[in-house]
Amino acid sequence: MNTRLVIIIISFLLSINTYSNNSCGGKDSIAYFNKDFTHNFILHVDSMINNMYSTSLFVKPLTIKNKYGFSKDSIPVYADIIHEYRMAKLDTKTPIKLEYNSNVKSQIDLYTIRQRSYYQKVLGRAEYYFPIFEEALDRHDLPLELKYLAVVESGLNPNARSKSGALGLWQFMYNTGTIFGLRSTSFIDERKNPIKSTDAACKYLKYLHTTFNDWQLALAAYNGGPGVVRNAIERSGGKTTFWEIRPFLPKETQNYVPAFMAVNYVFAYQAEHNAIINDYGYKSIDNDTILITKPIYLSKISEISNVPLKTLKELNPMFKKGYIPAIEDTFVLIIPRKKVLEFIQNKDKAAISTYNSSSYKDLPSANEVKKDRIKITHTVRKGEYFHKLAVQYNCTMENIKTWNNLDSNNIHSNQKLDIWIENSINTNLVTKAQ
Repeated sequence: MNTRLVIIIISFLLSINTYSNNSCGGKDSIAYFNKDFTHNFILHVDSMINNMYSTSLFVKPLTIKNKYGFSKDSIPVYADIIHEYRMAKLDTKTPIKLEYNSNVKSQIDLYTIRQRSYYQKVLGRAEYYFPIFEEALDRHDLPLELKYLAVVESGLNPNARSKSGALGLWQFMYNTGTIFGLRSTSFIDERKNPIKSTDAACKYLKYLHTTFNDWQLALAAYNGGPGVVRNAIERSGGKTTFWEIRPFLPKETQNYVPAFMAVNYVFAYQAEHNAIINDYGYKSIDNDTILITKPIYLSKISEISNVPLKTLKELNPMFKKGYIPAIEDTFVLIIPRKKVLEFIQNKDKAAISTYNSSSYKDLPSANEVKKDRIKITHTVRKGEYFHKLAVQYNCTMENIKTWNNLDSNNIHSNQKLDIWIENSINTNLVTKAQ
């Protein structure tokens, strides 16, 4: 089946919908017949379009086989009517109203076309974080689709920090996190704890839904705050749906709910969009927890359990200094399941550790700092020096020297330096569509 024929069929279906919507008789038997015929036919067209990619003579030689036989670098693009039909199917599976329009389309294109590599990276992280989210959402009797909210919030990066200071997978501000029991001290920040922050997010979402009795408004309130949504309702003259109050919301919140709908879509139809999952390297089923009852460095735990320090830090991002201050409290540490016994057998070898603020041994290396950052080239201006650049780009002087293979502490005007900066796409993907 060729592309031209598919276009003809879709045009025919659109003409049927137009006729049905303009029927003088209202919801008569012809309109109902056309609607049912259209929806059934779209299902077959959806399938045929995907099959077309694997049978067409014009497709490049296949390099990676998948469900539809796309080539590795193929980026499928679909007509609005296909997106609309697929979204309608998703809408039947959740109590959260899912819709398709130009705003949602822009967000779908953001993931599947404009930020495609980011989309595939997030798909890989989801294999680790979604089981954690689903367990918590089920325990709180909330729609499982709310797991996609963390994709919009943080790109499933527990270290993501917004410009306003929101932190973690669910992007809690300091005060809001405190309200929901997330502790933040000089050594720990439970906003970065996947299990505790997810439980807090569930409590907050349940409160917001109880407040507005509408999931779309609850989602908008999660982003902008309950007061912002109440003000938008008042300014709209008492309207009570998201799309009616949308013009009265801040720009970011206007895009937030469409982004959530788009994420539902791109995760459900990742195969249809030829999204190749980037392996995150971790799966929640492969991990277990151990109780830490005395203060200790992660580096020491790494030594006695033979777990790479990098792994311990990535699985336990809440420990800000690589140190567990278990003095008057106990802490749960996530560790690979196969290493639990080794830790238990050797834990008595770990002496009680006090934090050494003058030690540089636990500072992240230049390569560790690169994680979740993007590289830019900085041209040195007159009057700039290493420490000033380190402060500007949130790294260390040694990081910059390592990245550029420099031994000297001196730099000069017009010198080109490779700098790895924080990638803002991880903290707020929604703004990219504005």
